[in-house]
Amino acid sequence: KVENLSAGRAVKNVSFELHRGEILGMAGLVGAGRTETAEAIFGMRHMTGGKIYKDGQELHIKSPEDAIANKIGLLTEDRRGNGIVGLLSIQDNTVLANLKKYGFPLNHKKMREDTEEYVKKLNTKTPSIETPIQNLSGGNQQKVVIAKWLASKPSLLILNDPTRGVDVGAKAEIYALISELACAGMAIIITSSEISEILGMSDRI
Repeated sequence: KVENLSAGRAVKNVSFELHRGEILGMAGLVGAGRTETAEAIFGMRHMTGGKIYKDGQELHIKSPEDAIANKIGLLTEDRRGNGIVGLLSIQDNTVLANLKKYGFPLNHKKMREDTEEYVKKLNTKTPSIETPIQNLSGGNQQKVVIAKWLASKPSLLILNDPTRGVDVGAKAEIYALISELACAGMAIIITSSEISEILGMSDRI
């Protein structure tokens, strides 16, 4: 539940509720404030007002680390800018948001197993999990970013323009995955400038 969320000039007094297993759509053109709203919830952007609740408890999210600790994931709008680390492998990108899970020193066997599981589950087309992510197509890069958040086992996933720069085939696979996650009980927010995407995927808008 978000109450009167404000963040900078773009977001003023935004309120909504989201339930388990629901896909909530946020539509708007570039500059309308949907990206800023998503980033404020995830701790990427400073909140200037309002409150966020999850399972009845107020959250105090000051950083993405706080959001991840509260089982919130964000697929960012700018995949190349802040979604992937291009020079790193598919494996490194997949485990990036969840490194604490693998201990110290890192359990490389478990990292490989988890990466291979998500490559298979999301039908990511790659020669190897050691391939640099920048060598993949846009759609397959997006699948790795989604895998990164699924590996952190979120209960709330925010998808900011999830099929931007993705070909038609990959779009269909991503839509099917989103529906599958919602059916399994995950709460999902989709923001998009494509009204057809919002209409096709959302339970409420």
